Amino acid sequence: MFAKMGMKTLHVILLIFLSLFGAFCYSLPLSTRGRWIVDSETGRRVKLTCLNWAAHIDTMVTEGLHTQPIEDIVAKGRDSSEQSRLLNLSLQDAYEAVVDAIGANGLMLVLDNHVSKPMWCCASEDGNGFFGDMFFDPKEWVQGLTQVASRFKGKPQVVAMSMRNELRGPRQNLPDWYTNMTEGAKAIHSTNPDVLVLVSGLNFDLDLSFLNTTPFGLTLDNKVVYEAHWYSFDFTQQWQTQPLNRVCRQCADEFQREAAFLITGDNAAPLILSEFGVDVRGVNQDDNRYFNCLLPTVADKDLDWALWTLQGSYYYREGKAGPEEVYSVLDYNWDKPRDPKYLERLTILQQTIQDPNSIALSYYVLVHPESGFCVNVEGQDNVHGSSCRERSKWSHSGDGSPIQLVGSELCLKAAGDGVPVALSTDCKSPWATWKLVSDSMLHIAAMDEQGNSLCLESTSSNYSSILTRSCACLNNETNCDPQSQWFRLVPSNLS
Repeated sequence: MFAKMGMKTLHVILLIFLSLFGAFCYSLPLSTRGRWIVDSETGRRVKLTCLNWAAHIDTMVTEGLHTQPIEDIVAKGRDSSEQSRLLNLSLQDAYEAVVDAIGANGLMLVLDNHVSKPMWCCASEDGNGFFGDMFFDPKEWVQGLTQVASRFKGKPQVVAMSMRNELRGPRQNLPDWYTNMTEGAKAIHSTNPDVLVLVSGLNFDLDLSFLNTTPFGLTLDNKVVYEAHWYSFDFTQQWQTQPLNRVCRQCADEFQREAAFLITGDNAAPLILSEFGVDVRGVNQDDNRYFNCLLPTVADKDLDWALWTLQGSYYYREGKAGPEEVYSVLDYNWDKPRDPKYLERLTILQQTIQDPNSIALSYYVLVHPESGFCVNVEGQDNVHGSSCRERSKWSHSGDGSPIQLVGSELCLKAAGDGVPVALSTDCKSPWATWKLVSDSMLHIAAMDEQGNSLCLESTSSNYSSILTRSCACLNNETNCDPQSQWFRLVPSNLS
């Protein structure tokens, strides 16, 4: 608990959101403007694309420091002398050394209070879940937030603090939520007015819906950001037993209703999806299905995000020494990616697609979630799936209109069942007019001469090939898998 631990509060900060790709080149600190996180000086958008890095379990030390030097973990650099230096530091100073190393590599951090008693998180009744629980004294919590805000004040790489991870359990109630979250936010802001303050909801950080009727009431000089989580196990039974098009639509609608509504309307505010992830080994069918639904939903909203997780293993977890983390970006030894293809699938989420300084829709990007590829055009007529780092721009006016290559008279045209799509100037043909035809809103179909729907498709046998085939699972059949035919037209207002 914070009061008893004093400055040991710093070890139960728990997680670090580590910016996944690239150094920061913005003027810090950051602020908010409407639904966006921006550079305070220029107003230019700063999209947070992050990794969680845990430090909240029994050892209270940032995971992985026994496997690789800090610099190797953060930036694949420098020598191992850093490890021996860390052995002589207190827990607080060792944690700060990690923060400093991350900053030295040009990366930004969000510090998150995960639990009060160090342990694996989270269970509904683990004593860490809500204000007043056995290990969660609200006064000690505010003292801890204040100490952390003070200790890291003046470190520009620390751009935000998240007040609490996954509030939960039988004690949850709105009056205590509003009272304590308000006090915690004010404590951080009064101590360190430069940092953003992340506000989490209820029910394991799934539910912020109550803010739709009773707003939080604080902006803290444009420093308030909301956070939510989304995992497959929130809909485990549905992913296993119900039609996938229907489940995906239900999941997307629930995420919108309980969290993503915050980024819309006159009082729009930033929302970061601060935890999501999958078993990277690819063996969990529920995870695979969920991720193919999450990716287009998050891309469509161009959300800031933090993936679970960086660490390939733990010092000690739930009574076991050295267990593996299968949701990790790094392998067990922390020396290489667990699956480079998984990182490639995140490419569209890394890109900035929306600009707060622009309003009008400029074009769409056509994304295939299962591969993470975009539908791109190379040369005059080569339509193929490839990385979303370089992506073709498409226009589309809604159901029954062509998908046209911006800046040309060419549009996508179906050529038959099992035949690659082509580019054509015949944009009025039924073969070249497209509409959404499934509950998931992820089947994009044209019609053949007999009036049969032909859906875009790309399969694992060759993700670079974009075909049309008879649409699968449109009648919400169970035991039917439509995911190779899931595509999303993602809107962009960039020039």
